[in-house]
Amino acid sequence: MRAFASNWTRPYAMRRPGQPYEIPDYELLTTILSALMWRRNNGSIRMITDRVGARYYRSLGLAPVWDDGISCELDDIPYTVDPSTFWAAGKLYALSHVPAPCAMIDTDFIVWCSLRDRLKASDLTVIHQEPLSPDIYPDPSAFVLSDSYAFPSDWDWSEPACNTAFAWFGKESLRRTYLTQALDFVHAVRGRDSLIYMVFAEQRLLGMCARAQHIRVDTLSDPDALFDPKQTDFTHIWGFKQALASHDDVRAAFCHRCASRIIRDFPAYRAVCAAIPSLRNYF
Repeated sequence: MRAFASNWTRPYAMRRPGQPYEIPDYELLTTILSALMWRRNNGSIRMITDRVGARYYRSLGLAPVWDDGISCELDDIPYTVDPSTFWAAGKLYALSHVPAPCAMIDTDFIVWCSLRDRLKASDLTVIHQEPLSPDIYPDPSAFVLSDSYAFPSDWDWSEPACNTAFAWFGKESLRRTYLTQALDFVHAVRGRDSLIYMVFAEQRLLGMCARAQHIRVDTLSDPDALFDPKQTDFTHIWGFKQALASHDDVRAAFCHRCASRIIRDFPAYRAVCAAIPSLRNYF
């Protein structure tokens, strides 16, 4: 099964102007494990990034992690797309370069098991759905949009949002419709907000597009089950990143666990990781 991860570095450049690009050790380790575990259990994976991201991964010796290569299509994201508002827009533009069937996987998400049987008959599978909390998914009147833009009349605004840390697109017509609607919305936005516009374009809109096409949204988990320490199929560190960034002991323990897993399951990459200055102490 074909998969891709993505990394658009322009949001980083906006947050930290003039600073060289880098990825924290804990996220670099999940990036490596995410790709290697997908390859072991499920199929090929590609990194879709820009020239800055590609140069960074290659400088660390990580190009072999993605067996389907590293490519730089995200250089073509228009500069009219605001990186502070649409910080995850790289995912949408990356998806536009990969036809269905395909899996879209965040670099902080790891699949530890085979999903072949669970995905083979699915038109759309996401890791889980999310309730429409009004502070995250507000009423459509909250958005400031171009006068020429109108929401499609067939959208069901009661449809739950789809968390796309992992998303499987099994139906090409849905992939195309989702991208068209998401990018139309992105280019119609006239307001600025670091949350509501991005999660609408990426997550809420997907559920409504699927519903309009009479496509069932399959899920692999739910929020409670996903973060249950007893489950061993998936790891998503999104909600854990603040603790990892703020507490050295938590960060070190997590990184050592990731390193141990790489050493055990992918010994050929031990030397690769040990040569990376920010990871050296863990190997």
